[in-house]
Amino acid sequence: MRKIYYLKTCDTCKRILKSLPNLDTFTLQDIKESPITVKQLEEIHALTGSYEVLFSKRAKLYKEMGLKNETLTEPDFKRYILEHYTFLNRPVIIAEGKAFVGNSPKVVESAIAFLS
Repeated sequence: MRKIYYLKTCDTCKRILKSLPNLDTFTLQDIKESPITVKQLEEIHALTGSYEVLFSKRAKLYKEMGLKNETLTEPDFKRYILEHYTFLNRPVIIAEGKAFVGNSPKVVESAIAFLS
C-alpha cells in the first residue's frame, strides 16, 4: 500500500508532496474531506506502534482544549485523532510497510531517501 494522509489546505503538506518522488504512485487522502477511519488509524498504528507519534501537539485545538495540561494515554490520543482531523500529525506517508509521520526535516528526508 502506498498512501498519504494529508491536508490539502496545509502549505507544509503541499510543499512536502511536491518534494516526494513518484507521487503519482500514491493514493492521497485529504483528511478534512475524507476523515481517517478507525481501521485506517489502526493500520498506521500497527506500523508506528504508538498513537502519540501520530498525534499533533502543535494543533490549535490542543492548546484551546487545555490538553497540554493533561496526561494523555494511548486511547486518548486515538480518540482525539478520530474526533478531529487537526490532531493527526501530518502528512502520514505509508509505503512498503513503513510509515513516515509528520513534517520534521529528518522525517521528510528519510521518506524521500526511502522512496527514491
